[in-house]
Amino acid sequence: MKGDRVEIVVDAGDTTRTYEVVAGRAGRRVETAVHRGVVEVSEVTRTGVVVRTARFMANRVLALVEQPVPREDGSEISGRTGHPLREDPET
Repeated sequence: MKGDRVEIVVDAGDTTRTYEVVAGRAGRRVETAVHRGVVEVSEVTRTGVVVRTARFMANRVLALVEQPVPREDGSEISGRTGHPLREDPET
């Protein structure tokens, strides 16, 4: 969704650098993947076409922070069912 972003903190020798990938237009999202020691962060359209990609060596990545935009329309399904968790399930 527009506004979703991922921050990547990378070790750059004697300092750290922070990079940010943002879903800039409506209908786009940000996806992360780790392949063969490479962290890949991509901005993707609704149809799955990759718009841009940032790649980092996995052993240099210190932090990868996904920051979704809060949904106000209730379209995001929450993980809560509304029932409290119990130690022994009722049968």
